[in-house]
Amino acid sequence: LLTRFETVTLPILTRIGIRQIGFWTTLVGESANSLTYMLHWESLAEREKLWALFQADPEWIEKKAETERNGVLVADARNEFLMPTSFSSLR
Repeated sequence: LLTRFETVTLPILTRIGIRQIGFWTTLVGESANSLTYMLHWESLAEREKLWALFQADPEWIEKKAETERNGVLVADARNEFLMPTSFSSLR
């Protein structure tokens, strides 16, 4: 999964205009197999538009199928939409 994100997913996201804030693996926690990432959106409308472009991207569809020939790489995915507080250093 990490290799796919680094070599396939991230370049496609970047090409489409999706901006990443960061990617993290779990060092201590419930699952050492977790990958958490944060993306930057100007609005929910932008997220809907760009995410739809990503999901329909022919290169993504092809590469996802190739990398999942021997089984699905993502067992569970969760989305959260966060809003910074007035005192957050990251906005």
